[in-house]
Amino acid sequence: MRGRYKRILIIADIEGSSGCWSYRASSFMTRPWARACLEMTRDVNAVVQALFAGGACQVTIRDFHRTGYNLLAQHMDPRADLVQGYRVGPVPGIGDPGYTQAVMFIGMHAASGSEGFLPHTLTSRIRQLRVNGRLLSEVELFAASLAPFGLHPVFFSGDEMACRQAAVAIKGIRTHPIDKTGNPKHFTPERWRHALALAAVQALENQVAKPYQPPGPFRASLTLRDGAGSARKLARRWKLRFSGTELHLNAHDIHDLYRQLINVSYLTPAALRIIPVTLWLSNLYGRLGLWWVRRYLAREGLAG
Repeated sequence: MRGRYKRILIIADIEGSSGCWSYRASSFMTRPWARACLEMTRDVNAVVQALFAGGACQVTIRDFHRTGYNLLAQHMDPRADLVQGYRVGPVPGIGDPGYTQAVMFIGMHAASGSEGFLPHTLTSRIRQLRVNGRLLSEVELFAASLAPFGLHPVFFSGDEMACRQAAVAIKGIRTHPIDKTGNPKHFTPERWRHALALAAVQALENQVAKPYQPPGPFRASLTLRDGAGSARKLARRWKLRFSGTELHLNAHDIHDLYRQLINVSYLTPAALRIIPVTLWLSNLYGRLGLWWVRRYLAREGLAG
């Protein structure tokens, strides 16, 4: 098989990967997280190798869970370009997507306020995020942020709820679910990984999915887990309307919405003013965490 798309961008997360079966496995500096990083790497690498075998000539991977440092380069096909940590722009977090043609989302999760395995949008501090009356998932924000560069969102993998949400929101995207409802002891990662890689290769022929450009304006309502006090604090910080535990914001387009959500979820006005320093410190923190993962896996005899 030789696919239509030759230059692929992969956005990789951990909750929908084959090694994450609990909140601790998604949490920074825990032993389950270290093991989940290894399995996440194996998932992504299986897709990468299959894409090259299927005709891709360039595969760029963006590590997009928590600190942006989860994937283990020593277990990744050296033909792929692994980019870790976050960038200011032109695409928030991602930076420059380069000359890639299509984007694939691996290991994703469902939206805040929905069922599914560890559902959240950007941060678990948001209990529910509704935009124009419906739940909004991360894949919509990520895909839309890449639309100005012409990237086609052709493939998505995550738990079953996440896959359903992606398929409804982004017409033509192909999905491959992972069943997170059973006992992980009965899960066979190699078999699922093989099917994942095959599905990703088949998506190289996806001629239906177009760059995702939902029309504005947007009205968003964020319900916070931390209560009314947290809502009041964030509303004052970013000059937003609020009522009880809900924040309300308006945006003229999806890019403005994404920027506002990033600010509310991760930043303060002071941190925003020194964003290069903020990101440098965040990325340093992530690199230290990944160093710890490598040490832990080596001690456990899992590094080989």
